[in-house]
Parts: sequence; structure tokens; C-alpha cells
Amino acid sequence: MDAALGLLGLGFPCEISVDLDDASTRRYVNQNQSSSGVHGGAKQPNDKVEALPLYTEDETVAGRVTISIKDGKELQHRGVKVEFIGSIEMLYDRENSQEFTSLVRHLDDPGTLTKQSQYAFQFTNVEKTFDTYSGINVRLRYFLRVTVLRAQYTPDVVKEVDICVQHCDQDPNANSPIRMEVGIEDALHIEFEYNKSKFHLRDVVIGKVYFLLVRINLKRMEVEIRKRESAGSGANVYNETDTVMKFEVMDGAPVRGESIPVRMFLSACKALTPTYRSVNQKFSVKYYLNLVLVDEDDRRYFKQHEISIWRADFETL
Repeated sequence: MDAALGLLGLGFPCEISVDLDDASTRRYVNQNQSSSGVHGGAKQPNDKVEALPLYTEDETVAGRVTISIKDGKELQHRGVKVEFIGSIEMLYDRENSQEFTSLVRHLDDPGTLTKQSQYAFQFTNVEKTFDTYSGINVRLRYFLRVTVLRAQYTPDVVKEVDICVQHCDQDPNANSPIRMEVGIEDALHIEFEYNKSKFHLRDVVIGKVYFLLVRINLKRMEVEIRKRESAGSGANVYNETDTVMKFEVMDGAPVRGESIPVRMFLSACKALTPTYRSVNQKFSVKYYLNLVLVDEDDRRYFKQHEISIWRADFETL
């Protein structure tokens, strides 16, 4: 709409900018900002990565709004407001999107703007319950929306500025190792173990694979991490599974009694997020650790185990 109005010479007579307090010293996070989403699709061509300022759970969000009036023009308005919004956007079904946080600060009464005006705002200790998240079918975002309300039938002037929210977790009290067996009767029997089942985002997966019986011609062995995003509820749940990390731990045929070590550094994978379970009853993100064996005929044998991933420290630029 903005472009169409500009072509007609009816463009907005003002520009809005938002300057957050401590912007120059604050930590920033790269975040994929999807402007549109399609069920089952990969990253869209109009997706863009932005460096967003990082905020913690109860941190105050404050700053200044500047409205600049274009030369020789004036702006009659019905008020100016700024909102702090937390929303879950279902990219495949916009009607099921949800705002779980919405706070408003009124900056100016109805009147006429003829020159640059500045307004300070502050959302004190505003609660930010969930992490910022950008996935395939769902996006959880926090943003400031500044609105200059104009006359009836005249489009309002709106500016949105995103921030990023992260939560850090404590070490889990119980973190049992993973031990499993994979077997094909009279052909293959292996055991594998990993040192734990809960990992932080910069952790290292350490384990071993034991070959107790090998009567098939194996070509290679891989360890991979798969991410499953579930968006929606009931009959309208969309599940997307993606391999976010893969590591080859063996090339060639093993022999009986051989032990293969596994060491995978999670910090090398930028696509990992913490595990999320039923965020506001809208979406979940789970991870699975897979052991994959491939034989000379390219048949694949695999065993998977669900793991939990958590954030021990803030992930910043």
C-alpha cells in the first residue's frame, strides 16, 4: 500500500524511527525474519536475516520514538501510540495466529504535527515468557509497533521493530546416559551408548558404538540430529522434520569386536534451538539423535532416541 500511495503522490507525510535504550552496548542475535510462510516449504526467497537486540525474561524495554515530518507538510492525527506485542504467527494459517502479550503506551493526544517530535516510552519489567523462535511453519516474535492514527478512511502510519528474547536454563538434575541395541537376526548386532541424553547448545555429544556381530557388508556409519517442528493442534497439526546436523563416524566395513568413538560438537550447528514443548499450546520443537548404518547396497539401518537441548548461556553475535 505504501508503494501505491507513493506512485499517486499521496505517500505518508512522515517517517517513524525507534531508538532503543542502550542500543550501542546491547548484545545482538541473528534472527531469520520470514515475511511469508508456506506449509512444507524451505526458507523463502524474501526471508531475511536481521541482527536483533537481545532482551532477557523480565528486562525493561524502553527507548524513544521520533516522528519526522516531511518538508512543507503537516500531519493531522487522532493520537500516537506504541505497543509491546508478543505473538505466535502460524505462517500456514494466519487466522490461527495469536497475540499472547499486548501492552499499550499512549504517546500523544489528537492534534497536528508540523515538525519533528520525539516521545520517550518504557515498558517496565515486561514479562517475556517464551523464547523468540523462527521456524518453517511458525514464528514467535516480540516487537514494538508505533502507530500514528489518522483520519477515517486514511491509512495509519505504522512502524514495527523486532527484538529477540532468550531464556537460560539451569543444568538438569537428572541426565541419564543413552544405551540402545540395534540388531538384525544372525546378521548384525551392535550396541551404542552416549554419555547423556540432555545437552546444551554448545555441548559435545560423546559416545561409542560396539560391533558384536557383523555379517553384512557395511559401507559407512553416521550420527545425525533431526529436528521435528509441530505447529497447530488437534487435526490441524503440521509436522516438519529436518536433519540439522550429520557426522560420519565410520567409513568402511567394521569387524566383530570393534569399538568406534563418537564425538559431535553441537556448537557447529547454527540451526539448533532449545527443545520447546507445547509453547502456549501452539507449537513444539523436539530433537532426535539417530545412528545410521549404510550397507554396500545403500540400504539404511537406523535407531533413534529423543534428546533434550537447553540453553546454558545467551547465544549472541
